[in-house]
Amino acid sequence: MTVHEDSPMTSASDHSAFPGTAKTYAPYADALQAAAKRDSLFLSTPGHGGTTTGISAGQAEFFGEHTLSLDIPPLFDGIDLGVDTPKDEALQLAAEAWGARRTWFLTNGSSQGNRMAALAIGTLGTGVVTQRSAHSSFIDGIVLAGLNPGFVSPNVDEVNGIAHGVTPDSLRHTIAAHPEKVSAVYLVTPSYFGAVADVSALAEVAHEAGAALIIDAAWGAHFGFHPDLPESPVTLGADIVIMSTHKLAGSFTQSALLHLGDTEFANRLEPALARAFMMTASTSENAHLMASIDIARRDLVNSQDAIADSLDNIRQIRARIEGSEHYHLLSGDFMNHADVVDIDPFRLPIDITSTGLDGHAVRKRLTEEFDIFAEMATATTIVALIGIGKSPDLGRLFDALDQIRAENSGTPGAGTAESATRASGIPALPNAGELVALPRDAYFAESELVPAAEAIGRTSVSSLAAYPPGIPNVLPGERITAETVEFLQAVAASPSGHVRGGVDATLSMFRVLKD
Repeated sequence: MTVHEDSPMTSASDHSAFPGTAKTYAPYADALQAAAKRDSLFLSTPGHGGTTTGISAGQAEFFGEHTLSLDIPPLFDGIDLGVDTPKDEALQLAAEAWGARRTWFLTNGSSQGNRMAALAIGTLGTGVVTQRSAHSSFIDGIVLAGLNPGFVSPNVDEVNGIAHGVTPDSLRHTIAAHPEKVSAVYLVTPSYFGAVADVSALAEVAHEAGAALIIDAAWGAHFGFHPDLPESPVTLGADIVIMSTHKLAGSFTQSALLHLGDTEFANRLEPALARAFMMTASTSENAHLMASIDIARRDLVNSQDAIADSLDNIRQIRARIEGSEHYHLLSGDFMNHADVVDIDPFRLPIDITSTGLDGHAVRKRLTEEFDIFAEMATATTIVALIGIGKSPDLGRLFDALDQIRAENSGTPGAGTAESATRASGIPALPNAGELVALPRDAYFAESELVPAAEAIGRTSVSSLAAYPPGIPNVLPGERITAETVEFLQAVAASPSGHVRGGVDATLSMFRVLKD
């Protein structure tokens, strides 16, 4: 991992508007706690009223009375009603912590942030360049906003099934090749596997073309909070940055952030983002999720010692993997790719081909037989992630891998990437089909269901994305190819695979434009 000795940590303690309190104060969560302690009589929503009687008895038994008491609805005096509220203060502290001009708390995950970003950049124009390995929620946003996408392909490790990032040169070429003026660029960093792109250089390319830069940093909410971590893309010139605090930063599932950078596009994007937030957020946002984000921010700015201890533990884990004759850490090779300038040490992509099984089968066995849950798998790899400040003993994982390897040691041809890929039954990532209609036009066009074999050569009206990692393989308006059908059906049939947007679980049918 890279040590950024001359890159100071970005934290609320460096430039907080609330001196002396930023490291211990979570204003929204504290206000919620205070309100929950009041002996209030709720004759309003939510129907459980924060009590344990009647219809809410089962809720209280399962979640606990305290959890119910914190479920306070929006527009509550002393929390978020009026001006200069505890919620406003929490949002300001978050913006300062990550170095943003303005920050929004998201209770519909980074998926909400991606749709917000797409709607907001629609005010700049319809031409957008997006990384082909974008999350499917941004493709949803392209449909909602009626954008005209061009695609920049990431570098792909075909053997291990890993998509990295894009280079400034490839971005520049794609922008120049787009048939209309490009108003925005959407890129992903860090990758699902922990590869970090050169955000500063990519921002320079986008801005030279007059385009705003959106960074999907769903996996990078912890960046910038320790000098041995990569810098936050918010401070590297990105105009919009989306982050999932729940992924590694400790907040509850479905909580996330959207940051507006303090850039030349900020004045135009801020009102557009505010309107997009209103369109994508619930009017009954969950108080637990917002408090969770507030607490995660508080703890991140006060976590240098815990992060340092965790990084020491990760260094030992990495050394153990690299010193093993049986396993290999793929991220050790990431820096050999032109599009990668750093790695996230908290993600561990482990080559498990020595087990004699493909990664999907290994992940399934780890879950079912050893009660170990890895984040994801490819044919050759499982990805383990470590929460910020966590120092788990991974001996249990390696003991399980050793047991699986011992059971399969006599399998002919086992132990190579090629054999693992064959064993998985999942073909290589297919190239995208031709985009023959704008995604929004195709999405709303008259459609019909056809068997998979008949869908080849037809135009999709659906966005189909193999999970994990949720990268679209087919977009509305794209031709469906034989390779794509084969790939998606293989993923759907794999032990831990799922295809978002499929008509049925096996992808026997596809929804296409009606002839």
